[in-house]
Amino acid sequence: QVQLVESGGGLVQAGGSLRLSCAASGRTFSSYWVGWFRQAAGREREFLATLKPSGAYTVRTDSVKGRFTISRDNAKNTVYLQMNSLKPEDTAVYYCAAGLDESTYNYWGQGTQVTVSS
Repeated sequence: QVQLVESGGGLVQAGGSLRLSCAASGRTFSSYWVGWFRQAAGREREFLATLKPSGAYTVRTDSVKGRFTISRDNAKNTVYLQMNSLKPEDTAVYYCAAGLDESTYNYWGQGTQVTVSS
């Protein structure tokens, strides 16, 4: 079992930055694929990016390419989502999830709210 806790969300002005954290407990996080997702009110969940166990990552959503990056600190068992040049349309609840392959995410955090004001 892996337990995930997101943090770092909040209110930020357009053009600002936030760094979300996804802290894992229960098992060593480094061997898991980690995904970041978001869901805005009234909209479907978006799959933003994937972090491989190797540390390489893929941004999957065109609207955040060039603005969002993922990194991992294995010593802290934590994955980060760095979000720059934030836009009001980035407002959503952000979730991290973990799994043993690229397409299956068995473990989810509770989500953290990000609100970007114009």
